[in-house]
Amino acid sequence: MTSSQVARVLRTPLPARLAPERAPLLVAGEPGGFALCGAWAGGGAIAGMRPVRVAREDADPFALLDETVDVEDAHPDAFGGGWVGYLGYDLGRRLERLPPSPPRPAPLPAFALAFYDHVARCDARGRWWFEALWTPARAAALREALARFGARLAAPAAPRTARVGPLAPGPSGTAAHLAAVEACRERIAAGDLFQANLCLRLQGDWDGDPAALAVAAWERLGPDRGAFLQGPWGAVVSASPELFLCRRGREVVTRPIKGTTAGDPDALAASEKDRAENVMIVDLMRNDLGRVCEPGSVEVRALAALRRTTGVWSLESEVAGTLVAGAGDGDLLRATFPPGSVTGAPKIQAQKVIAELETTARECYTGAIGFVSPVAGLELSVAIRTLELDARGHAWVGAGGGITYGSQAERELDECYVKAEPLAAALGTRVVRPASGPGAPQVVHAGVPRADPAGGLLETMRVQDGRVLRLEEHLARLRASARDVYGREMPPGARAGVEAAVAPGVWRLRLTAVGDQVEVERLAAPPGDDPLHLVPAVLPGGWGAHKWADRRGLDTLAARLGAMPLLVDADGCVLEAAIGNVWLVEDGALVTPPTDGRILPGVTRAALLRRAPALGLAPRAEPVSLDRLEAAAAVFVTTALRLAAPATLRAGAPPGEPELVARIAAALAEDV
Repeated sequence: MTSSQVARVLRTPLPARLAPERAPLLVAGEPGGFALCGAWAGGGAIAGMRPVRVAREDADPFALLDETVDVEDAHPDAFGGGWVGYLGYDLGRRLERLPPSPPRPAPLPAFALAFYDHVARCDARGRWWFEALWTPARAAALREALARFGARLAAPAAPRTARVGPLAPGPSGTAAHLAAVEACRERIAAGDLFQANLCLRLQGDWDGDPAALAVAAWERLGPDRGAFLQGPWGAVVSASPELFLCRRGREVVTRPIKGTTAGDPDALAASEKDRAENVMIVDLMRNDLGRVCEPGSVEVRALAALRRTTGVWSLESEVAGTLVAGAGDGDLLRATFPPGSVTGAPKIQAQKVIAELETTARECYTGAIGFVSPVAGLELSVAIRTLELDARGHAWVGAGGGITYGSQAERELDECYVKAEPLAAALGTRVVRPASGPGAPQVVHAGVPRADPAGGLLETMRVQDGRVLRLEEHLARLRASARDVYGREMPPGARAGVEAAVAPGVWRLRLTAVGDQVEVERLAAPPGDDPLHLVPAVLPGGWGAHKWADRRGLDTLAARLGAMPLLVDADGCVLEAAIGNVWLVEDGALVTPPTDGRILPGVTRAALLRRAPALGLAPRAEPVSLDRLEAAAAVFVTTALRLAAPATLRAGAPPGEPELVARIAAALAEDV
């Protein structure tokens, strides 16, 4: 935000006695409402609403942080105003060449930033102030804001009801996290990296007022850097204990945390493994700050000091430096984001391993939350101990730890639960600890890049008797994916383009939608009718619930295997084939894996679930193990083109129940 005028910092006392932990009540339900509580800007609380500018989703968030106003007459303890919000973890892909992320079950914006020219501020002594970046052009609006905050503080609202359901590991389960830890240890042994921070996603549902959840969490936990953010996308409730960056003038400080226990703090302090993790991240943060700080100014002020943090004990260090002349906040973030304590060392290689081994993408979690103020400088927490809520009722908490060669998978899994449980209890819910179950199957790891969403969406359709088979279902899936992935409606012209492409001799159509552009390709030659040879390959979290146009990873895997890839999650669950949904025939029933976010909700799959009873077969959607698939009477794959293609897991072996599979294909061909 730029201004030709110089703003004067207005600071007016407000007669109020509201506890800082209850600051979210001042902005509950308000557009752009936020609250910060704890050590921010010297301690107390900051609350704001009705920003003067909301960042566009196509903006450069790092450049935005340098767009501010000039100020005069600033009180040394004031905040005044500035940018407030979060920077999601995946913004790291804008700074380095990284592989695409795992599937995103509940996408949030890549970042959420808004500029506020006024706030209500509770200082470290508990006194409330109205603070503003006053200019003549905003004088009337700021007088209204002063009256509004004064009225709310005089009669603060009582917390409304809110509920978070039990938080449990996602569909990939705990076995996937155990397998990820072992796979990471293998990469460390091979010399690929020293440490990676691997996370487990614990998810549930929610309803009610998210501001009430923030109040409950902060009153119970008393976090160093509590944060509450809300928008049309949902809300974030954070109780982070970790300072990512604090800049006052040209001095920059970071306090990375590495090493956590709910048990004996003395044992943590004496742990060589935890101290080694901490030292590695300290070295990483020294290097990151060294990219934008004066030579020789970066120093370690504290190393692996024991500290109590949000219901657990942790080891915290402190690194400081002096910014070079001319370096702005955007430069500082570009040099250090995402935080080193939640990535690993070396950072870029750790980010690549995270993208490969984790089963779901990170959203706000392990990014940063906080502010950039022309008065108070920059202050960002590491977005851990954080509840994320989307507008559709999904709730989740991430928890993880640094993996070194000395890590033990079960202990790392336990550490995830230990970190999440105090926050869950403060929110009035619990963490579900299911049995770990079997580890990953002994099959090849896919080791291929995931699809890049920038490549767009794909629909492949069969043309039959002069019309597109199940056109409405294909368009409905495309419409849903466009909304979920890009937050927009289906590209205009998709239906017209498909219908115009139907012509004599055309057997199938391939529709690619990128942004607002639609391309429809005509294909005349039908695919072969040979049985598919399926070869299992582990891909943590699967390919996801959208049909991506970018199939380079799957094509590479198929070429490497010399067969059709059968995607298997790290927990051993069969997911899907590279070209369609997998089915098995078992005791007169048709069984297929559930659409739980890890697989494509196939159009032909849905049609068979509807048609199966008429064929005398009971359809069931449930988890399928690789052993169960191998023991089935028959295996086949449903696709839009081949309808039902017989398959086998053994090269050269005849497929089972060929007549039944042919009858299923014929029935699907009739379902127009």
